[in-house]
Amino acid sequence: MSNFNRPSPRLAARAIVLDQGRLLLVNAWPGPDCNLWCAPGGGVEPGQSLPDNLRREVLEETGLEIEVGLPCLVNEFHDPGSGFHQVEIFFRCALIAGTLSESWQDPEGIVNRRQWVAQDHIGALRVKPDSLAQAAWGESLLYDPFERLVT
Repeated sequence: MSNFNRPSPRLAARAIVLDQGRLLLVNAWPGPDCNLWCAPGGGVEPGQSLPDNLRREVLEETGLEIEVGLPCLVNEFHDPGSGFHQVEIFFRCALIAGTLSESWQDPEGIVNRRQWVAQDHIGALRVKPDSLAQAAWGESLLYDPFERLVT
């Protein structure tokens, strides 16, 4: 397949929100059966800044209001079968307002579970990207190139 026939990579913004030493995670795929977790966020809408997109996505997915800080991870993932390629920019964020609620509904119907996870418990979960814990509790800016998409 020539490069001219491939779709452009999708750009997404994701939030690394730590509160009381715990990381905010959401389910990565719709439906109750998926055990894959990720940081909240999603696709960037044209004409909005990355922080504005991220504030909107986190509010939609969790009901929480955040302040967006500096980037801490750039991650790429792809699905060789479909050609899907996404570039994600993760930002360190601070919780401003709200609490997680079981009654919160994601308007897009994708996120149906959310949780706070301590550093010593994240290893028991299936999370993506692989460098998520290092980005959350580390200090440096990371680049995690071309990780294979899993469901």
